[in-house]
Amino acid sequence: MKNIIEENKYKIQSIIKRFVGTPNEDLEQEIFLRIWRRLDTYKEQNKFSQWISTIASNVCKDFLKSKDYKTSKEQISDEDAISNVKSSDYPEKILDKKLRQRLILKAVDNLPKKLKQVVILYEFEGNSYEQISKKLNVPEGTIKSRLYNARKVLMEQLKELLGD
Repeated sequence: MKNIIEENKYKIQSIIKRFVGTPNEDLEQEIFLRIWRRLDTYKEQNKFSQWISTIASNVCKDFLKSKDYKTSKEQISDEDAISNVKSSDYPEKILDKKLRQRLILKAVDNLPKKLKQVVILYEFEGNSYEQISKKLNVPEGTIKSRLYNARKVLMEQLKELLGD
């Protein structure tokens, strides 16, 4: 189980952050508990990482539906409420942020396969150079080089987002 935790910790943290918006150690522990309890139900014809991702997604969805989550969202202190009002984005800013995200995702999607693979594994899934190296069966130096080249291409494609 220790190996499973070490190999999948960043992926699970990424899934939690995507669903909940912030890191959540309780959810992380719950996910690993469910994985441990259900290891005997894993069918070898499926990818193990997909199986784990499905469990993590389901735990996060259950959490978002839970009474605990809903009541925690309703209990906002006065200071938090004032802070939220001060920092809330105007609709134009929200729209601009979403447009920027779409442009970035489209640029990543247009990268050559080898560069795209490394960007997704490193930036979106939170894998280390070593983990990516093992997954793709290439040296760490190659991973670093591909990531550098991908960033260079993305910077060129997205220079209008960076401003002057």
